[in-house]
Amino acid sequence: MGIWDKLFGELVDVIDWTDDTNHTLVYRFPRYGNEIKNGAMLTVREGQMAVLVNEGEVADIFEPGLYELSTANVPILSSLQGWKHGFESPFKAEVYFFNTRVFTDMKWGLRNPLILRDKEFGVIRIRAFGSYAFRINNPKLMMSEIVGTDGHFVLEEIIGQLKNLVVTGFAKVISESGVPVLDLAASYDDLGSFLTEQIQPLFEQYGLKLETLLVENVSVPEAVEQALDERASSIAVGDLNRFTRYQQAQSMRDAANNQSAAGGGMAMGMGFGMAQSFGQALAKGDDTDPLKPPPVPDKAKEIKHYFIIVEGERIGPVNLAAVATMIEKHQITADTLMWTAGLNDWTAAEGLSEVLLHLKNQPPAMPE
Repeated sequence: MGIWDKLFGELVDVIDWTDDTNHTLVYRFPRYGNEIKNGAMLTVREGQMAVLVNEGEVADIFEPGLYELSTANVPILSSLQGWKHGFESPFKAEVYFFNTRVFTDMKWGLRNPLILRDKEFGVIRIRAFGSYAFRINNPKLMMSEIVGTDGHFVLEEIIGQLKNLVVTGFAKVISESGVPVLDLAASYDDLGSFLTEQIQPLFEQYGLKLETLLVENVSVPEAVEQALDERASSIAVGDLNRFTRYQQAQSMRDAANNQSAAGGGMAMGMGFGMAQSFGQALAKGDDTDPLKPPPVPDKAKEIKHYFIIVEGERIGPVNLAAVATMIEKHQITADTLMWTAGLNDWTAAEGLSEVLLHLKNQPPAMPE
């Protein structure tokens, strides 16, 4: 830099920063020898904060606005007083601009499944992912903890650490909360708000503020998903009789709406038949209401349980369906000893009429 450039720099000094990168967090304004002229104009735009550093220490922090930097309001002497030093003022200053806008759509996710102890499923593994948004909240703390003397601090330098903070915080909060897995997936909005509040202190130690944390998905292993689907299916089907009557009513409506002359008689006949069936069902009363408790069981119809001696070991209690399965697998034969309530002693399987029925229903041996 020539002497005239240096002299012109002493006479005109405007300090500002416009960011066109969308990923810069901190930018140090370049100055010749880090000198700030007395009376220099500092412009801090919306979404920015400026930090004035003198001799390695933070001298002042400026919010959005237009400021005149003079010895009257900042602890920096004019470099014009340094003529005797050959324009090398002994007082140096640096201006750092901090981007305080909200950085959105930062992704996070569990690299490995998180193992939880669930009240309903026992020990279970879950995966989760989502996004979060943050902003710079305390420039002075961020400079001392992260930025240091980096003149161009970008998002890529810190995004990995922030993701680790979110993942670590999520694992800690969820593990300690004891919230059932089914409740985790019930309301992602409430879960995100709760996690934002709990993880915020981890961001504060770096001078940052966690604005929002969104949970987009919490998934369980495929086997657990299958069990949940089966349970949901059984609830959805409900009472089969009521479902059948609903289908009959729908068919009656379709038959009534059929205006085809060729099929009118047939549709009407089918409609009358369905109506008769439907009416009979209604005449019996709503005995199949799923909300109505079942009748008190008759002691004579109570399910029997059996004990069986197989290869010297006692097996049981098992119900008759399990006995039939064991007969099919040839684990129970006519001579197998069995006992059930009401017997005085062990007896052969063929001595029990209900078991003998299954023994007789077995196919003969395959022909050679």
